Amino acid sequence: MSSAQRIALVSTRDALRRDDDLFPLETALREAGAAPVIVCWDDATVDWGGFDTVLVRSTWDYSWRLPEFLRWAERVSACTRLSNPLPLLRWNADKRYLEELARHGIAIVPTHFVAPDADAPEALTAARQRWPQAELVIKPNISAGSRDTMRHGADAQAAMLSHLRGIQGSGRHALIQPYLARVDAEGETALLFFGGAYSHAIRKGPLLRTDAAPTRALFAPEHIQPRTPAADECELAQRIVELLPRLLPNAAPPLYARMDLLRDAAGAPCVIELELIEPSLFLDFAPGAARRLAAALLGA
Repeated sequence: MSSAQRIALVSTRDALRRDDDLFPLETALREAGAAPVIVCWDDATVDWGGFDTVLVRSTWDYSWRLPEFLRWAERVSACTRLSNPLPLLRWNADKRYLEELARHGIAIVPTHFVAPDADAPEALTAARQRWPQAELVIKPNISAGSRDTMRHGADAQAAMLSHLRGIQGSGRHALIQPYLARVDAEGETALLFFGGAYSHAIRKGPLLRTDAAPTRALFAPEHIQPRTPAADECELAQRIVELLPRLLPNAAPPLYARMDLLRDAAGAPCVIELELIEPSLFLDFAPGAARRLAAALLGA
């Protein structure tokens, strides 16, 4: 009889008691005959080569420590299977992947990309000319959990400029986007795919309040409900699933993917985030979701 697959469910210390996905996934894997172990990615005592698969889950501090996190991922990839795979982690860590999606015909939230050395007033003026009446969302290209992200009132010029310069001063690119106001009533739709197949979807309530300071916590609190996605949302998400192998032809396909979608002013769905590193998967919000993820992992 073959031995049980040893699976590392990788988290970080501050997330161990806050990741609602860990227990149902651990349970589903044990029921499927695997041997899961919950570990922290920066625990120097862990023998990563002793696992059949190392599954990145709630490494929610990765964006604060990105070079260190990617070096860890490289070491793990050299000795065992890492999921999601290293090329996907590298690519998805920088939100400028949105620009690449757009070049391939995927609708994204309209975005003005600003380099660290760009003239901040000029960049802000260009964004204001593009969306003259809109509130603006400014965020860094490397961030998670809505950290360093703010929604600015349309007239908050000084605050926008200060926020933009702060991101640039940290060496990061900035993304400037119009606030899509339909989210206030309709929320955000997140579609979850396991092993390339649709699993379930949830509704996230609006997160950002006008001119409120960005969160300093591990992640911003979210209001979550189950949701049945609309046909156009499913179609957009499926196009992304089919596009990823073409964008990253040398990478194994993602075990899990979360597509976060908003509706634009015309009502069409567009991508605000493509989550391939450490997304909450909301396993408790859909019957059988944990078993589906476990089956996709063990069958990969």
